[in-house]
Amino acid sequence: MDSRRTTLAPAFHSLPEYLRHWAQATPDRRAFTFVEHPAPDSRGVHRTLTWRRLDLRVRAVAARLAEECEPGARVALLCPQGTEYVTAFLAALAAGLVAVPLYPPGLPGHGDRLSAVLADAAPSAVVTTGHVLDDVREFCTDRSLPVIAADQVSDAHAHAWRPGAPDDSAVAYLQYTSGSTRVPAGVEITHANVVANARQALTAYGADAHPVSCVGWLPLYHDMGLVLSVAAPVVRGLLSVLMDPVAFLHEPVRWLRLLAAHPRAVSAAPNFAYDYCASTVTDAQKADLRLDGVTALINGSEPVRPGTADRFHAAFAAQGLAPETHCPSYGLAEATVFVSAARPGEPLRRFALDRDALATGKALSARADDPTAVLLAGCGTPAGQRVRIADPVSRAALDEGEVGEIWVRGPNVGRGYRNQDGQSRRVFGAAFADDPPAGPGGGWLRTGDLGTVLDGQLIVTGRLKDLIVVDGRNHYPQDVEATAQDAHPAVRRDRLAAFATAGAFGERVIVVAEHARNTALDDIDVPALMREVCAAVSTRHGLRLADVVLVPPGTVPRTSSGKVSRALTRERYLAGAYATPGAAE
Repeated sequence: MDSRRTTLAPAFHSLPEYLRHWAQATPDRRAFTFVEHPAPDSRGVHRTLTWRRLDLRVRAVAARLAEECEPGARVALLCPQGTEYVTAFLAALAAGLVAVPLYPPGLPGHGDRLSAVLADAAPSAVVTTGHVLDDVREFCTDRSLPVIAADQVSDAHAHAWRPGAPDDSAVAYLQYTSGSTRVPAGVEITHANVVANARQALTAYGADAHPVSCVGWLPLYHDMGLVLSVAAPVVRGLLSVLMDPVAFLHEPVRWLRLLAAHPRAVSAAPNFAYDYCASTVTDAQKADLRLDGVTALINGSEPVRPGTADRFHAAFAAQGLAPETHCPSYGLAEATVFVSAARPGEPLRRFALDRDALATGKALSARADDPTAVLLAGCGTPAGQRVRIADPVSRAALDEGEVGEIWVRGPNVGRGYRNQDGQSRRVFGAAFADDPPAGPGGGWLRTGDLGTVLDGQLIVTGRLKDLIVVDGRNHYPQDVEATAQDAHPAVRRDRLAAFATAGAFGERVIVVAEHARNTALDDIDVPALMREVCAAVSTRHGLRLADVVLVPPGTVPRTSSGKVSRALTRERYLAGAYATPGAAE
């Protein structure tokens, strides 16, 4: 499965080189805008850097970092969302250092992960901003690290800065995986990797041929946020408009207003964000929205469900939003981020698959109106790379319509995991059974994701490690979760986890679900909810749930990218962390 060849000719080897180019070619054009919402009813305060100003700030911070760090050292970015984050990231790269995109201490539920990542990365310095400087210094007290506030570095530092010769094979940054199925690991992304993936994304979403505006609220420490909101705009010289994820969660219409305000907007969000907008944006808020200028809305969830796209576009059709803007996509940190994407302007590709056949590893068509069918969206074709489906055990290449592990090969695939040579060889150096063995950089990337190819479209069906196997049959947890959340209105959408645990008589299947925020636990008939969820899962999947646990909102753990962490939910369940109001068995 190969992609169309990219139309962008290579020009520079690193993001700092592109930055210097745009600073010279278009110095007064807007580069990055951060829209701050200081009050609940705020329409947004815009703070903008031109390409000239961004270049100056990057050179100043790079010079300051070079005073503290030797070339090749790692620098942790503990900045809040904003233009200072962009500056710090590019400055680390310009100084020949390895950036480690993270977040300030205090992010709910992520303190332990931040400590673990810092211990693994072993940075020589930390960059933050004056706004959270005291918190960061306190968090780093035991680490004896210099802490630099990017916004407090004087412009004068830039005058003596002389950039070194770029090495595109050198590591540019460590992208720590979100930890949805294992302990977080730092993927080594080279300068060549990030430039290649930015160009691949630009081509996939039509931004190589026509200027677009990148609008995003995804956190910049996340792979998709970093590439779409920083790397791609720097490579193409595009305006990038940023907002804080918390501002979106508090008032999702803010994201839509930014999409409406910027021509040919391209943006990305996980599946829940589209459902969230459809259910919470009011008619009054829609009144002044015009979304007919939006170019592409990327949905990078696993898997992408057609129903979500339908609900979102039905909610905003009157605002001029074209259904062809929805672009299901697939990617992962090990491939920098983007792997495969549906192209804007093309209808959503829908696939109704036979559930029983899918459980045996075959993607067979079913009637679209069959209530037991699995409905999935196609994630288009690869962006400047190769994708094949492999049997995860035998490593045999599989034919179209057979479900197996998704393998990827391309210039965007990272170098490996930091300090994990064995795991790097296993994941980044895969070879098909008939091919000679290969090491990292010379083989295929094993993604750990399951999928198939139908009609030339990549379809993602789930995570290999999350697969629930009962009596020899495969069940996809996200499929069980979708059934459970549709069974009762008090189950909060996309905030539940299905997983298996070992029991005395085989695998026990558990569902831990948050209840809806607008419903108090005392108002819920929990035994009735459990019966309805169990009945729905039994009817649709032929699967008996051993336990259904209803927990308060915010209780089910999530990864840094906002996805539910089934592995951590399972771990907490087994540790007795959830109060169980009842059991299904």
